[in-house]
Amino acid sequence: MQHLVDTNDLTDLQIQNLLDDTRTFKNNPPAQLLKDKLLITLFFEASTRTRSSFEVAAKRLGASVVHLDPSRSSEKKGESLEDTFANLCAMEPDGVIVRHSKNSTPKLLADMQTTPVMNAGAGNYAHPTQALLDLFTMVEHFQGNIKGKTVAIVGDIVSSRVASSGIRLFTRMGLNVVLVAPEQFMPKNLPIGQDLPQYKRLEDVMDKVDVIMSLRAQLERHEKELFEDYADYANQYCITKERMGDKNILLLHPGPVMRNIDISDQMLEDPRCKVLTQVKNGVFMRMAILKLLLLDA
Repeated sequence: MQHLVDTNDLTDLQIQNLLDDTRTFKNNPPAQLLKDKLLITLFFEASTRTRSSFEVAAKRLGASVVHLDPSRSSEKKGESLEDTFANLCAMEPDGVIVRHSKNSTPKLLADMQTTPVMNAGAGNYAHPTQALLDLFTMVEHFQGNIKGKTVAIVGDIVSSRVASSGIRLFTRMGLNVVLVAPEQFMPKNLPIGQDLPQYKRLEDVMDKVDVIMSLRAQLERHEKELFEDYADYANQYCITKERMGDKNILLLHPGPVMRNIDISDQMLEDPRCKVLTQVKNGVFMRMAILKLLLLDA
């Protein structure tokens, strides 16, 4: 039984197969590979893109999907998370897709070895499917030539599971990663001990990077007030037309985008911005992940 708790669960060959399958699904209407399969989505945090993307991916492959709303589950009556999960698994689903505020929850459930577990985002540590779809978007954009390209991750890095998963996967695949944020937004212990270059000013990296991955400004997660307001943050870190100029830089964002705070309205309409392409690619990558875990593995 294989799970996807983080991208470290995947071999290099499996990652390459995921990229290949994603490309195949994008270019050709998929067969009903998962007909008669049943998936349960268990989202303890709100989600628009990830939950709907998984559901669309599953249904395009012919699977049925049941969504459990944890706010109405027996956990609210005092049942433990493990018991809730065990009861769901007694109904014999073919896999469970889980999102949770705690870093450890997907691994905890996967270790029960009752059904394949897919991590749809946990705490500030891991969002493997987002990292994989972002990798595919870069591979597609650069026509496979990503090794040696430089990615700047910009914003609230310490709070971001997207950044954490991305750093681990991108460096593994041969990309250079630099971090751009105020000191308080920088991770204190970088993943896998990487001594990544850190910059406080966005202007210091604009001539050095091939990709910018902007993150949502999560000022509410920080007790210490770093900026007077979001406008103050945007003045320093918003990706604008003026900052981008005519540079050939790929612009990504995991969503939701805070307009004119993370990325300006003008740049969201710019062809270098691939936010909606990421959303589209997310469906095909999650189809490839479901195929891997429910069939190939």
